[in-house]
Amino acid sequence: MISIKLKSTFLLFTAALLLMGCGSVNIVSTPIENIDSIPLKVNELTDDEKKQWGHADLLTDTIPGMSIDKTYSEIIGKKKGATVIVAVLDSGIDITHEDLNDVIWTNKREKPGNGKDDDGNGYVDDIHGYNFLGNAYNEQLEYTRILRLKLGDEAMREKARKKLDAEYKKASDAKKNIAANKQQTEQIVEIVKKADADIKKHLEKDSYTKEEVNAIETTDANLQRSVSIISQMFSYGDSIPEVLDLIESDIENFTEGLAYYSEKLEYHLNVAFDGRKVLGDNPYDIADLGYGDGNPLNRDKEESHGTHVAGIIAAERDNNLGVNGVANNVEIMSIRAVPNGDEYDKDVALGIRYAVDNGAKIINASFGKSFSLNPEWVYDAIKYAAENDVLIVHAAGNDGIDLDDPKNINYPKDFMNNGLEFADNVITIGALNETYGSEMVASFSNYGTKNVDVFAPGGAIYSTMPGGTYKFQGGTSMAAPAVSGIAALIRSHFPKLSASEVKQILMDSGLSTKVSVILDGNPSKARPFDKISKSGKMVNAYNALIMAQKKSEEKSKLP
Repeated sequence: MISIKLKSTFLLFTAALLLMGCGSVNIVSTPIENIDSIPLKVNELTDDEKKQWGHADLLTDTIPGMSIDKTYSEIIGKKKGATVIVAVLDSGIDITHEDLNDVIWTNKREKPGNGKDDDGNGYVDDIHGYNFLGNAYNEQLEYTRILRLKLGDEAMREKARKKLDAEYKKASDAKKNIAANKQQTEQIVEIVKKADADIKKHLEKDSYTKEEVNAIETTDANLQRSVSIISQMFSYGDSIPEVLDLIESDIENFTEGLAYYSEKLEYHLNVAFDGRKVLGDNPYDIADLGYGDGNPLNRDKEESHGTHVAGIIAAERDNNLGVNGVANNVEIMSIRAVPNGDEYDKDVALGIRYAVDNGAKIINASFGKSFSLNPEWVYDAIKYAAENDVLIVHAAGNDGIDLDDPKNINYPKDFMNNGLEFADNVITIGALNETYGSEMVASFSNYGTKNVDVFAPGGAIYSTMPGGTYKFQGGTSMAAPAVSGIAALIRSHFPKLSASEVKQILMDSGLSTKVSVILDGNPSKARPFDKISKSGKMVNAYNALIMAQKKSEEKSKLP
């Protein structure tokens, strides 16, 4: 995802300062006032800033991060807090990753590898979580499954058919266009390489400048053509090797695009495909249990989503490796329930219940779908989590749509058809880019004043990947774990606060601005930032911890 830098105006913190804790540390009060002045950073972010921009502070760094580094330096310091278990309900996690291996939850009541359910929780050998997918990975989308199995009522099947036809055409057309562009770009590479060789031969040099090329005088038609081609290429870079690198990076992007759409056509939108049959259960029978296994690691080399999410929350801090996670006293419980395609409601519902029953206080849910055959199973699981004081942090989705429109639904959700919430333990997160201003909201991010609660960094986030590697990925899937990390900090240092109180603090303590932001990458859809979510704010750890302390102290004074 490319972000165009703008000249904008930065924020002016106009709220009063107050004192907190020992040592009289000056901190910004909450809730903070609207913050809309002071010049913005217009320079390109450094490599280090790009890798940790979500942890930056808006005032001091002029980057719309969550003030994580400031929170540690000025509030948390060396205070450890209580350990908080965060369940990552996702694809499998590489629990051996160098930056995650020391923060993985271990079920001490279970004896590894003996094939028994030692703790009697219904799951065999669940040492670090549970795998509800078995050896499955690729899967259909829910509306494709509806048509394959002829499920739902006639109205649902008709809606599914229209959706499938539209998405299949879109994917087929995109694949054809990308293939044509890739072929054309590959031809350009060969043309440039030949022209480059001609110039080198003529000049009898292995490298040359633009001026040397422009100085060539010749009557040779082939050489004239090569001079014209290379002269044009110098408008894209300072050297031909640099230009070739740029063109070949485009070819890599085309290759990735072809793989993406080929995958959609082969699995997600293929009515004949059945990825679930390897498990042997009936995914539409919530009482059909005993499937899956106790190994929640990633099973496919491309299965990276859960590992990336886990690193955002809790990659080991200050170990001189890779990245720092948001939270410093977390154990990650891996629940493998999200395939390469749409998740099953049964797996999500059982995964939530597993997390609750095994001690998780926060569940990160970086997934979603537009159709749901058994939403009631998930509703009941969400209610169960609420009854047990567990916060669920949900990604808003990556369709660039207004979730307040009744036609646009992103499951799982915490409200019924009447629009009223049935639980107060789910917080839904939209995604921000790294530049404050009109392009601050990621073009892919869903939004809505009723159905998106708050925004957080989600564009081009650097985090852990399987095999001990690291990579940038973007999505509301990356924004949700950022908030899960802050929620974990709150629950670690202020354990008296309930899940619903933590949710409200995350919303109330954020930073707001009236700046107009582009939605869905379309300037005609621009709205004021404070009008695209329920809170109208972006999360801020610094303010959240201040507000959490105040709330905790108030609760302590109650009889």
